[in-house]
Amino acid sequence: MRVLVTGGAGFIGSHIAELCLSRGHEVAVIDSLRTGKVGNVPEGARFIEGDIRDREAVRGAFAEVKPDWVFHQAAQAALRVSVIDPWEDLSINLVGSVNLIYQAVEAGVSKFVYASSGGAAYGPHAPVPTSEASPAQPNSPYGITKHSVEHYLDFYGRNYDLSWMALRYSNVYGPRQDSEGEAGVVAIFARAVLSGQPPTIYGDGSQTRDYVFVKDVARANYLAAESAHCDVVNISTGVETSVLEVLAAIQAAAGTSLEPLFGEERVGDIARCALTSDLAAEKLGWRATVPFREGIAQTVAWTKGHYRL
Repeated sequence: MRVLVTGGAGFIGSHIAELCLSRGHEVAVIDSLRTGKVGNVPEGARFIEGDIRDREAVRGAFAEVKPDWVFHQAAQAALRVSVIDPWEDLSINLVGSVNLIYQAVEAGVSKFVYASSGGAAYGPHAPVPTSEASPAQPNSPYGITKHSVEHYLDFYGRNYDLSWMALRYSNVYGPRQDSEGEAGVVAIFARAVLSGQPPTIYGDGSQTRDYVFVKDVARANYLAAESAHCDVVNISTGVETSVLEVLAAIQAAAGTSLEPLFGEERVGDIARCALTSDLAAEKLGWRATVPFREGIAQTVAWTKGHYRL
């Protein structure tokens, strides 16, 4: 297969590109390098620098690669940015995504796999753990734009025979996650702890998330590309882990003990999140396989080796 990964110089996208290469596929990535890094692009993948909002750049990438599969991972991923600059969030997450979907239809792509959002789409009032049957009630501009793309996929699937899957991720963590942003608490905490800096917890630390390891997520994307289904599925573990528990696991892996700082809770944050993965098991034959503490240990080890601490 010929594969195109958007955001392939980023965290999740680079792992997907790596997995596809290991399975013998021809892989190209397109990335604006807004947050991605060329060093993340795996050896053997073709790199195309371009912004998914740029119609000519996207059209050129599709003409050059002629992809069978598209994995759409490029996104504006910071909730806070979506609140203070909703226009930027809208232009990347919705306009850029629609640009890609349109080109995929024009190019006759056989599978379009989209990185959607779980907690941000379901909102603060969903039952926990949350299934795909729960209504989408996004609590931030980020959640609104990520969820809206699913409707475009459904439209083009029904009217233009585009085969697609939307994967609603819970909180993805692991090697290569950016510790400079706000979207990756594990990466942020790991770098802070290893640097001897007290990490900052927003709120009291009791808020929970469902943490899923990046290699499990890459495998879910691959299975979605192989699948004949067109559907929305959660990619998650179903387990709630608090922010304080995350910090404790990182401290244990790093062999340190630092008292955290506490800041004000952020607008748009939700108190609890865990997603069911039964539909992913049914549709894709997928379950998360990497235990949380094992994934944390791998992440801490990678952080030690890739930053000057």
